Amino acid sequence: MNRVPMKKPAGASQPRYRRILLKLSGEALGGGEGQGINPEAVHDMACQVAEVQKLGVEVVIVVGGGNIFRGLQGSEKGIERATGDYMGMLATVINALALQDALEKQGIPTRVQSAINMTQIAEPFIRRRAVRHLEKGRVVIFAAGTGNPYFSTDTAAALRANEIGAEVVLKATKVDGIYDKDPKKHADAKRYDQVSYTTALEKQLKVMDAAAFALCMDNKMPIVVFDFFKPHNLRNVVLGKKVGTQVVA
Repeated sequence: MNRVPMKKPAGASQPRYRRILLKLSGEALGGGEGQGINPEAVHDMACQVAEVQKLGVEVVIVVGGGNIFRGLQGSEKGIERATGDYMGMLATVINALALQDALEKQGIPTRVQSAINMTQIAEPFIRRRAVRHLEKGRVVIFAAGTGNPYFSTDTAAALRANEIGAEVVLKATKVDGIYDKDPKKHADAKRYDQVSYTTALEKQLKVMDAAAFALCMDNKMPIVVFDFFKPHNLRNVVLGKKVGTQVVA
């Protein structure tokens, strides 16, 4: 699908992007402990999303489920891998509903679309319907990953971003960008303002998992890795300010 044309910055409040995909980890919904669902953390997320949605930006969200269940970890403890992955997908649906509730309390109309059919609580994923929701000013949350085991929610984010014509994947993290080594372990770690896909691969910078990264690289989908827990940072990224690290062709 062709992407929505990018707007050129034209002032302090002019968004750089018209349509974005925000990738949220499940742990982010768990607050400081990264477990369960922390209402304050979810409320803060909703406030940040509402800020950019009110700028006229079309927002799509892919949310993980690691705060509830992670399939890979389950398989390490004896659960069959495919079964564990399906359990993880169901965890993402729980998170999506929590985030939908918080967004609608901010006055933001929101739709959840699931890659696994569960019509009583979420719409099935239909690309054209998702785009129509965006055009009507609704936030769309994609849940249940790709609907397939062995694929992460990073891969789901890269796939959906390309399907719905997003201009950029914004990967929300707890660090302020991509470093050449772990900044928590190395005081001399260097942060990149911008890095190419090729350099990221050569230096084995862990931006996303391999399948997700390949999807973005093959389709020249920019990725911005930024600290989502700093107030107004999502808005700053959308306005084109120098926040986090941008991965480009």
